[in-house]
Amino acid sequence: MHLLASTSCSLQLALAAMFSVLLAALLSPCLGKRSDLQRLAISLLIALSGALAIAAGISGLLGDTAAATLPIGLPWLPMHIHIDALAAFFMLTIGVLLMPVGIYSVGYMKSFTANGQSLAQLGIFLPLFALGMEGVVMADDAYAFMVFWELMSVSSYFLVTWEHAHEQNRRAGFLYLLMAHLAGLLILGSFAVLYAASGSFTFAGMRGGELSAGMATAAFLLAAFGFGMKAGVVPLHAWLPEAHPVAPSNASALMSGIMLKVAIFGFIRVTWDLVGSDAFIWWWGGLLLAAGSSSALGGVLMALQQHDLKRLLAYHSVENIGIILIGLGLAMIFAAAGHPLIAALGLIAALYHTINHALFKGLLFMGAGAVLHATGSRDMESMGGLIRHMPITAALFLVASISIAALPPFNGFVSEWLTFQTALLTPELDNTLLAALIPFSASMLALAGALAAACFVKVFGIVFQGNARSKAAEQAHEVDRWMQIGMAIPALFCLLLGVLPTLFIPLIDSVPQLLIHHSLAASVQAGHWLWLTPISAERAAYAAPLLITGLLLVGGLLYWRLHRRNNRILRGSVWSCGHPHLNPRMQYTATSFSQPLRRIFSGIYQPDKHLGNAYEDHPLIVRKIAYAVHVKDLAFDKLYRPIGTATHHLADRIAREHGRGMHAYLAYIFISIIALLIWIAR
Repeated sequence: MHLLASTSCSLQLALAAMFSVLLAALLSPCLGKRSDLQRLAISLLIALSGALAIAAGISGLLGDTAAATLPIGLPWLPMHIHIDALAAFFMLTIGVLLMPVGIYSVGYMKSFTANGQSLAQLGIFLPLFALGMEGVVMADDAYAFMVFWELMSVSSYFLVTWEHAHEQNRRAGFLYLLMAHLAGLLILGSFAVLYAASGSFTFAGMRGGELSAGMATAAFLLAAFGFGMKAGVVPLHAWLPEAHPVAPSNASALMSGIMLKVAIFGFIRVTWDLVGSDAFIWWWGGLLLAAGSSSALGGVLMALQQHDLKRLLAYHSVENIGIILIGLGLAMIFAAAGHPLIAALGLIAALYHTINHALFKGLLFMGAGAVLHATGSRDMESMGGLIRHMPITAALFLVASISIAALPPFNGFVSEWLTFQTALLTPELDNTLLAALIPFSASMLALAGALAAACFVKVFGIVFQGNARSKAAEQAHEVDRWMQIGMAIPALFCLLLGVLPTLFIPLIDSVPQLLIHHSLAASVQAGHWLWLTPISAERAAYAAPLLITGLLLVGGLLYWRLHRRNNRILRGSVWSCGHPHLNPRMQYTATSFSQPLRRIFSGIYQPDKHLGNAYEDHPLIVRKIAYAVHVKDLAFDKLYRPIGTATHHLADRIAREHGRGMHAYLAYIFISIIALLIWIAR
């Protein structure tokens, strides 16, 4: 099929979205030093691309699907694109964050031009990054998929190393590029297995291939490790907490909010679509459950001990990818066991959390960028009291904090509740290991949710409440309207997806219909649009509109009761342990807030503590005490560092061998000939 002036509205909208960001990348160097025009043009074209992606996604989910062949590529291997229900859902996920990030970038990038920084690199690679993500979702053959995948990876590398004068950025960029290309090789290996079975590079041909159990398992494992590395699954996550904090905050929002979900898309496309749910083996889902549980708990535990705001948010991305994998793992187990209705529920839960995480994590990174813009720091220990200087940013950040903590009535609660319902509705399984693993994963999810709530109590309290801990925090200012609007849009979406899930779930129900040929819409809307009933009203139900109405009524009554006329509000001084003056050092710090949990989980953290005392002239009189504690990422320290050390030693040994001279090479040739003769003679 050739490139269509297609009757498919969804395909035309998706191509228009891709063209918008391509135009932004092409215009960037042409605008020269006209930085204000450059910033406005790039940002608004990115926002336009996001709006078009939303429209394409909704149109595709409503059934408007199509395919086309692009007149680019190799002479014998053109690029095929298509939009089906799965691609449409992820185009929608890309769009709901790309549009507000584009609006946010108008104000965010103003600080760069004010400081004399060039927007050329950012203006080229930010749109190309968006183009790569949209292209991956639209790809309909392995060649197009890998081209757009590499475009996404390489362009995001240049965003990570944008401020390349800093060694931290260069080190993070090297680690990111290394692991991104390793992930690409694994994904290419998965496509190679599917090509060997089908003889075709197109996804339509791969679906018709005859896969043996061994080949299906090989394709699954290669895809799981390749896409898992890109998504930041423990222990393949080492690049993520290094790369996300050092990128510009608008790029960090896209990397954490969308790029990780594109990896989830790739995994679903390969395993659920190309390999097919009929080929699932029970332990595949068990592996996903184990990886999801370890990522959910490991990510939130590491986040709790961070005082760098963006690094903390990066570790929470690891946690939320784990939650998505738990939903996918449950769905895979039930699909293999012949329970398609519960499998559809697990898949819906994973997809719902995918778009939810894109929204609240994008909002959190934009909020962190606003704080960095106002204070010049990512260190929470130097913040405090920002709610007085940045009330709108604080309110929007609070919405995202409630959402990621999975508290009603916002969207994070709905997707995690659906995941719990999938685990609680587990039918009797013949496999004892799975019967034990499912409740264990549910308990890990519950623990991770509680720890996430504690973590964001810490974040909001340390950053926005209390007294300023530094001069920069005292002089902070609210961000401009562009940035506020960019943050307000995902905050509104967080509320809508939390209050009206019964309207959104039927829209994305076409994805399980495509992948496992089963629908959940009938049971979701069996009662009333007010009530979310995953399987049946007798088993479980949730009415978000009624809940939010009750919360507003109770809050209004309490406010009226406490603020009636003639009621005096008594105000008094804050108790300061008898000290005459309040001091910011009397407040909890990020480190001290996390200390009880650090002690509880000390076996996992293995913290490195340093205590230093400075004495007066007398050895019993202490003048100053310095206490520091460092928590290392054990995956990096125990896995990647030894591999890196061994690689360096091997490279040094090979380099020494290269320097031995001609006699050494002749000896190697002689030994090789003797070994070959012995092998042949045998």
